[in-house]
Amino acid sequence: MSPKGTRDDSALRMAREFLDTLPYARALGMRLDAIGEGKATMSMPYDLRFVGDPDSGVIHGGAVSALMDTSGGAAVLSVPGVHAAATLDLRIDYMRPATPGQRITARAECYHVTRSVVFVRAVATDEDAARPVASATGAFTAERDLPATVPAS
Repeated sequence: MSPKGTRDDSALRMAREFLDTLPYARALGMRLDAIGEGKATMSMPYDLRFVGDPDSGVIHGGAVSALMDTSGGAAVLSVPGVHAAATLDLRIDYMRPATPGQRITARAECYHVTRSVVFVRAVATDEDAARPVASATGAFTAERDLPATVPAS
């Protein structure tokens, strides 16, 4: 297995463990669909428990924002050397209601990485992937692996 493949497996394992520790992610039925260096795709099914408008059947924006925030965190965790992340700032622009009955997918990508902060963009779509439901930009902390110390001689 190549080093890149090893890193991808490690990122996948870390992201799945991250999801397993989040009760809200389990409650929303979030699923990790793909992860790579600085990118993550997650989705959640349509669920009547999370409808925000009973007349239209549209999922509440809070559920969409939770999906986008979590996919952003997973993307940060896939950056080489990062072992923990937390949201510092998240801005979400809602463009249209998600179509009732359809799965919602969020794709997040790290676009600028510093030593301690990672900047992320995300887009959420339903099954009509050409028309975004929402877009987001965020900043996340990046706790990195500590370099090995050299003992003093």
